[in-house]
Amino acid sequence: LSLPYGLHFLAVCLATHIYIRIRLPHADPYLFPLIALLTAIGLVMIYRLDAEMARELARDQANWFVIGLILFAVVVQLLRDYSVLERYRYTIAVVGIVLLMMPRLPVIGAQVNGAYLGIKVGPLAFQPAELAKICIVIFLASYLREHRELLVVGARRILGVTLPPLKHLGPLLLVWGMAMLMLVIIRDLGSSLMFFAAFLALIYVATGRLSFVVIGMAMFLAGAWLIYNTVPHVTDRVDIWLDPYQDPGDAGYQILQSMFAMADGGLFGEGFARSMVLIPGSDNPLLPAAHTDLIYTLIVGELGLFGGCAIIATYLLIAARGFKVALMAEDGFSKLLATGLTAVFAIQAFVIIGGVTRVIPLTGVTLPLVSYGGSSILANFILLALLLLISDRARREALEAERAAAGEAP
Repeated sequence: LSLPYGLHFLAVCLATHIYIRIRLPHADPYLFPLIALLTAIGLVMIYRLDAEMARELARDQANWFVIGLILFAVVVQLLRDYSVLERYRYTIAVVGIVLLMMPRLPVIGAQVNGAYLGIKVGPLAFQPAELAKICIVIFLASYLREHRELLVVGARRILGVTLPPLKHLGPLLLVWGMAMLMLVIIRDLGSSLMFFAAFLALIYVATGRLSFVVIGMAMFLAGAWLIYNTVPHVTDRVDIWLDPYQDPGDAGYQILQSMFAMADGGLFGEGFARSMVLIPGSDNPLLPAAHTDLIYTLIVGELGLFGGCAIIATYLLIAARGFKVALMAEDGFSKLLATGLTAVFAIQAFVIIGGVTRVIPLTGVTLPLVSYGGSSILANFILLALLLLISDRARREALEAERAAAGEAP
């Protein structure tokens, strides 16, 4: 019964690959296959939840995948010259901030497990933070490209620490304040960490100053500690992370079941449809939110430690290809944009995998392309389109330079 679905998925991916080769012939040839692999694994794991509800979720996810590919093609067609984004950086930044604040609107805002993560309009629901991350990265890449030299030249050393000039410290303080605001207003620890870590990666690439990263980390930790002591939701999340056994039947139930399910998988897993999971939405699921927050737990439970490591390796390969695109880019905006997009993608994967394995507190962000969620699919295909556009330009310019040098040689 599932074979026709697999053949349809393969046909759609093949058509997309051909489209990429025609429209972006010099683009990185590995990024889309790796993205498609993660999407396929997510579809299989959701479809495997043997119930009519899970089958509906899988069909919805497949539909979002097709819509994501259509949006991907639209972005490629309309943004062949993606440098136009620099001219609208402040507009894009405002759009990103508005998207982040939308879950707190009284009519459409939706609260999930104490955090304001999504909005709901009629039957449609999505997480604005998925799209906001792209807007914020575009703004930061454009701003840092223009002010990178001022941040470096005007830096001063105080007590052995290199500090950026105060008048250009604004972006660091602004993004730090926005991250803290997300912790207070939206109560979303994962998105807050994701945005600020991506910003630190960008500012390090732009300036090459490790001290700026250290200062930023210190600011984030200080703000997080203050909010931990003042915001009850954040306090509960951290306390459950430190000791899930303090409330094993309620607050600690999800993370404890995640640990037990992964331990049950062992090295090679229990096999498809054999792990300790009940359908999502049942009255007493053994693994709550198996199709969203804990889908990595489901993968480890059924495919074992090796299967989980394979997922992590796939994310690492995507990150490696993305950073290679950044290295090949010649202009500053392209380099910073590719770095930021790759960093925010990789950090998001770390945040949710780290949460289910108790490396960091569990948060509500999705595992990119694997977890159920249309907003994540759409945002990550926009991200992929931008990366491939940057890659195509960088490789084409490098090839033209090589041909010009060969033509001038005696």
